[in-house]
Amino acid sequence: MSVLADTSDIPESRGAPVERTEAQATLKFAEAALADSKREGLLLAVRARWVALAVTAVTLPIINPTWEVSYYVVMLGLFALNGWAQLKVGKIAGRSSPELVLIFCDLALLTFLSVVPNPWSAVDWPLAMQFRFDSFLYFFIFLATATMAYSWRTVVAIGFGTSALWAVAVTWVYLQPITHAALSERVRAATGSDVRLFEIIDPSAIGFCGRFQQIVVFLLVAMILALAARRSNALLISHAGIERERTNLARYFSPNVVAELSKNDDPLKQVRTQDVAVLFADIVGFTAYSDGRSPTEVIGTLRRFHERMEREVFRHDGTLDKYLGDGLMATFGTPFTGDRDAGNALRCAQAMIGSMDELNLERKHRGEPPIQLSLGLHYGPVVLGDIGLNRLEFAVIGTTVNAASRLESLTREFGCAMVASHDLVQRARAEGKCANADFMHLVEKPACAVRGIEQPVAIWTRA
Repeated sequence: MSVLADTSDIPESRGAPVERTEAQATLKFAEAALADSKREGLLLAVRARWVALAVTAVTLPIINPTWEVSYYVVMLGLFALNGWAQLKVGKIAGRSSPELVLIFCDLALLTFLSVVPNPWSAVDWPLAMQFRFDSFLYFFIFLATATMAYSWRTVVAIGFGTSALWAVAVTWVYLQPITHAALSERVRAATGSDVRLFEIIDPSAIGFCGRFQQIVVFLLVAMILALAARRSNALLISHAGIERERTNLARYFSPNVVAELSKNDDPLKQVRTQDVAVLFADIVGFTAYSDGRSPTEVIGTLRRFHERMEREVFRHDGTLDKYLGDGLMATFGTPFTGDRDAGNALRCAQAMIGSMDELNLERKHRGEPPIQLSLGLHYGPVVLGDIGLNRLEFAVIGTTVNAASRLESLTREFGCAMVASHDLVQRARAEGKCANADFMHLVEKPACAVRGIEQPVAIWTRA
């Protein structure tokens, strides 16, 4: 597994197949979230690198106002170029190896600049004097920017990689031939018997204790930042799971209901009875329409139909309960009742009719036959809540649902587009939220028998 885009923090499900499916879905969301986070973090890290390099380029001449510092300013350009390369490589999925190579190039170049004397300098100092310039501090810049772009494993790798390179550099300096021995002797004579002072100011002394301390402190900081990066990834994964749940809710509920559900703990699991408006929509004669047409054309028609119907349901604060092949069932007042549920259902049905008129006009221009919509609406008590054991489903059941379905079937008998029960129309009027225009196209009909309901049902129709 790549150390650049790590998903090891994502929990693995070992339960039932349903749980594994849920875990896989969460894994996909988490991987996508981590990939997006990495791309954004890499861009931010490279920009931070460029700012840091620019500040360093300005600071170095101030600290050391000599021409020889131009060498280091030029080297800063190489770091900037390497950051640009990391940004380009990081945009290609699955290209982790080149990124690791470029990261190692950063560390190797900084190590080289820290221990190899400036070739443009005319000063002849002992090689160990390179450690006196505190160049090691610049490694912390790369470590800090790595936490914004890479996984915690990469941060750990940078920690150990830097420590290894620094140890090699110290060893290389130690193995170089002794120079400036006379200078060291003069310093020894000046310090007398104070051995510790001599070790501190001897220009030829490597200062192994100081170098070891640098490595230890750097590793400690790397581990702490790695833990912070891992915790950040865990929070990102958790957030991805929450967003996935919101996305799933958004497939069924209107946006305002999703926002309300996200604020409550398990609001759907409470089985209860409440009054809601139920709407059934269907395409008349769709079986005959599908006969002789290609599956692609049939599915395309269904998608355009459902897209328009779904949009109207959500626009009128409804809940998409389920798709029923060439139809759908929607409820208004679930999971929470409101003061305009019946009116919303009525306005939604009329908006659906208007949307189908627009769709049929488009189909006419394409030389396709029109689609006839039928709608049934009823208002009354239903039982709602989660059903199932492992795979839960939010269900709305009861006589009201059956009645709305039967009313939708009556549209064929009356030759109309919509049949609404008197209970729904009466409730919509009582809510006082509907305009007169919402009722002007409705025609009252005598009560009729509806299969499954004992008493005749008074209805209203719309052509």
